[in-house]
Amino acid sequence: MRSKLVVVVVAAVALIGAVSGCTRAVSGTAQGDPNPPRVAVTEDSFGIRAGLEDAPVQLEIYTEPQCTHCADLQHEFGDQFAYYIGTGQLAVTYRPMTFLDSPDTDGHSARVANAMFVAATPGGEGDGEVATTGRQFQHFVEQLWAHQEPGGTGPDDSRIADFARAADVPGFQVRQLESGVTEKSSSDLADMESTNFEFLYEVDPLNTGTPTVFDLNAGEKLDIYDDDWLTKVMES
Repeated sequence: MRSKLVVVVVAAVALIGAVSGCTRAVSGTAQGDPNPPRVAVTEDSFGIRAGLEDAPVQLEIYTEPQCTHCADLQHEFGDQFAYYIGTGQLAVTYRPMTFLDSPDTDGHSARVANAMFVAATPGGEGDGEVATTGRQFQHFVEQLWAHQEPGGTGPDDSRIADFARAADVPGFQVRQLESGVTEKSSSDLADMESTNFEFLYEVDPLNTGTPTVFDLNAGEKLDIYDDDWLTKVMES
């Protein structure tokens, strides 16, 4: 579903000397789609879908907050993901993993994974701020992976909230992030790691690494090292 623009059109006809012609003046302010694709947590509770449930292209991305190759994927294709998500052509389900966490990283990956679920939580009743849009969430993911600190402690709650704000994530979710509200407990995160690893193992039992991009419609792992892989998927 492509975004619809609403404009007020005023037509005027002008005659200048011997030359006649038609001109059209456009006034008013363009407005975005009032109901853009948004984010939702998957039924199993361990994935986050950015985009329409019935988008024609459905991708699943397994990603780790400290994985440098995951950061490369976001750097190279993140803006394209955001564009296609926003137009309703693509939905990306992110499945975070935390296997690079260690005592030295102070829960870096777990904290970022938690932040993703907080950003995907709709605002409370009366807040006037519904769920984060798919495009906003995608830009938030780009911000998180652009500022990763592999092997380090990673961003604190304040910086994560700043990343969300820079991605235009709604105020309710930003305030939740800023206050350190977490969406999943340590046991939930352990279950998330186990479940998402099982799914990843089913996708590729030989190379169960990140990033892995899986085409849910075709039922196949995609070769993301082909520079044109996303264009080919979108055109298929």
